[in-house]
Amino acid sequence: MKYGLNIRQDGALDLVSVGALVHRLDPGIIPFRKATTCQIHVSGGEFNVAANLADCFRLRTGIATAMVDHPLGDLVAERVKAMGVKPFYKRFEHNGVNGPNIATVYSDRGQGVRAPVVFYNRCNEAAALLKPGDFDWNAIFDGGVRWYHSGGIFAALSETTAEVIIEGMQAAKAAGAVISFDLNYREKLWKILGGEDRAQEVIGRIVENVDVLVGNEEDLQKGLGIPGPSVAAKSKLDPSSFFEMIDRVVAQHPQIKIVATTLREVHSTNRHSWSAVAWVNGQAHVAPTCELDVLDRVGGGDGFASGFFYGLLSGEAPEEAIKLGWAHGALLTTFPGDTTMATVEQVRAFAEGGSARIQR
Repeated sequence: MKYGLNIRQDGALDLVSVGALVHRLDPGIIPFRKATTCQIHVSGGEFNVAANLADCFRLRTGIATAMVDHPLGDLVAERVKAMGVKPFYKRFEHNGVNGPNIATVYSDRGQGVRAPVVFYNRCNEAAALLKPGDFDWNAIFDGGVRWYHSGGIFAALSETTAEVIIEGMQAAKAAGAVISFDLNYREKLWKILGGEDRAQEVIGRIVENVDVLVGNEEDLQKGLGIPGPSVAAKSKLDPSSFFEMIDRVVAQHPQIKIVATTLREVHSTNRHSWSAVAWVNGQAHVAPTCELDVLDRVGGGDGFASGFFYGLLSGEAPEEAIKLGWAHGALLTTFPGDTTMATVEQVRAFAEGGSARIQR
């Protein structure tokens, strides 16, 4: 046992994520209302972790999700394949007019004093139709699975998606997997389902099954109903208030062994100070702080989570695991899109104090 967790040493899959696949239309620094061209990124808070672990960290990962028989579904499935993630699809037939759909996320990156913007069209989303019984967990976990991951975005999509998460968690636990959950509280999504009270009721039931929790102060307060710190933090990079809240999290959910999050001070859209913290089985760990020149901030938190999970799955010391998450999250903000373009060698070099000097 390490970190208070029983992490399997073997398994046909290192990690399985459960969540929604989306596509993001990104016009770069052009405000979306003035856009004439867009890049298309395929993502999803839960998928991003599986994709990063497969593509950068060379682990064997899978995604259980909805897929639509439609050209847009074909595009998304191509990206899943390209990232090396094994799909377990519940397929839906598109009626040619109004769905079911793959959700669309729209964004513009902002620039300098102009903040980035993200908004959605999740109308008649196939993933929101997922319900318990849609996945054969015994088949998915056949051969063994080491880690199971899901998140609050998928939990907020409908009345049934949280039940899918819990069903999968219980099956994964029976298969010997570590269970992680990223709170990823999204006010716009939960507002439709009943707001903070409903979120806390649903997420509270999910977190009863969780070993490793990812979430910042706002996630803990709004998603779990944890009271905020007694004293405001001196800055966004001050970890003291986060660690104060952990005691309350663990008192409410004593089975949780690890809680982690990123720390970010935003100076402008393109300039952030970046760090991360983790509470690992009673011990506090803080990553270094670096200055980021941000190209695209979307997906940075998922980048941290995947690097951190990689460290834990690889048996690294907690202080090394958090540095791997911190380094990968930092690198991810230098790429367009929500998923990684880094290599594990780049991540390890930066985690060990590497610089941006040219490599010849």
